[in-house]
Amino acid sequence: MCIMLRVADLTAFVLAGGKSTRMGKDKAFLQFHGTTLLERALKTLQTLTPEVMIVGERAKFADFGPVVEDIFRDRGPLGGIHAALTATATDLNVILAVDLPFMETRFLKYLVKRAESIDALVTVPRAHSRLQPLCAIYRRAFQPAAERSLLRRENKIDSLFQEVTTRVIEEEEIVASGFSSIFDNVNTPSQLEEAKRRHL
Repeated sequence: MCIMLRVADLTAFVLAGGKSTRMGKDKAFLQFHGTTLLERALKTLQTLTPEVMIVGERAKFADFGPVVEDIFRDRGPLGGIHAALTATATDLNVILAVDLPFMETRFLKYLVKRAESIDALVTVPRAHSRLQPLCAIYRRAFQPAAERSLLRRENKIDSLFQEVTTRVIEEEEIVASGFSSIFDNVNTPSQLEEAKRRHL
């Protein structure tokens, strides 16, 4: 029988990142429909659980909520995931990149339900024909694998999924469950402008 999680059993983390060379500033502070991408991501996660933290530089993000800083600096998203899983007090953890403005809380709830029903260390969706490790559920026990990889100076996340029990939620299942275009991110000024033109 599946036991439903209480919100206290779940922590959510926004990977705030740093300055984007293509954007000319931190993505987290880009404006999107009257708010920043960071504030939008925090709001999305706060409707999922009250335990929400930001992974990034404390000096930049402390005004927005609790901050976890990278232990392995300048190592990309894997360093952020490692920092989150080192800091968490819960088994299940949502990792969400700040540059996914169309992500929906109801999809994250769906993802959590899938994760809690299996023993996989990672529950990761596939969209746009590739895995989406920056919108996934990680169990705290994934932390040692991330640390070993970082100590080897290997920063790729996807390659670690071959080393641990991973459950992939395929794109067909995601679409069939009523979700579409939620993984569209903003990496360039043109993508940001295009995203702003979309109806929310």
